[in-house]
Amino acid sequence: MDIIELKATDLAAMLCSRVCHDLINPIGAIGNGLEVLSDPNQGEMAEGARDLIASAAKQSRAKLEFARLAYGASSTAGTDIDTRECERVARILFEIEKADLEWTVPLILLPKHKAKLFMNMLLIAAGSVPRGGTVTASITGATGEEKFEFTSKSDPEKRQKTLVPSGSTGLLAGMPEEGSVDARGIQPFYTGLLARMTDMELNIGLEDDMFFFTATPKPAAAAAE
Repeated sequence: MDIIELKATDLAAMLCSRVCHDLINPIGAIGNGLEVLSDPNQGEMAEGARDLIASAAKQSRAKLEFARLAYGASSTAGTDIDTRECERVARILFEIEKADLEWTVPLILLPKHKAKLFMNMLLIAAGSVPRGGTVTASITGATGEEKFEFTSKSDPEKRQKTLVPSGSTGLLAGMPEEGSVDARGIQPFYTGLLARMTDMELNIGLEDDMFFFTATPKPAAAAAE
């Protein structure tokens, strides 16, 4: 099977659909909460409505901050992104995720597309422990030869196995099992596209109930091909 090639317009449309999908529920919850607050007959529900609005606003901010960095241009000042900005956005995201985040990333500048790759890999790693656990994110290696590594394991108290997010292997390779890609699978597909753009080789799987997801620089000869 050949790698699927998307037109720029199709890629943009699907990423926009993904962002809208992520935001529709929390934005709707804010609207519902405001309706309750504006109804004088539902005064006893006002406190719950305020809590709902606060929670939904937090979710919306986290998802927008992530989308700005992982999907959007994110910066017009240059072509590099400071890993401190990646950490700031990652920690905001994990405030609404069920998993905990262990961040072992040095303070370095990453080329923009590599930074996007790293953040998109982080989101996939978070999906490996949907009911809670710990996700570890790390970067090692010399400048220009960085290796990205994510591991995760579910919280044993949740009685939920650590998993490889459904369909992600094929989507990352640009060869989805269904033979096509849609807005539901565009995020891992985009992650694979970023890896190919930056000459990084992805490896994802499970080993002894531990999820792993790595991106390593391709050898010079392979990258040239």
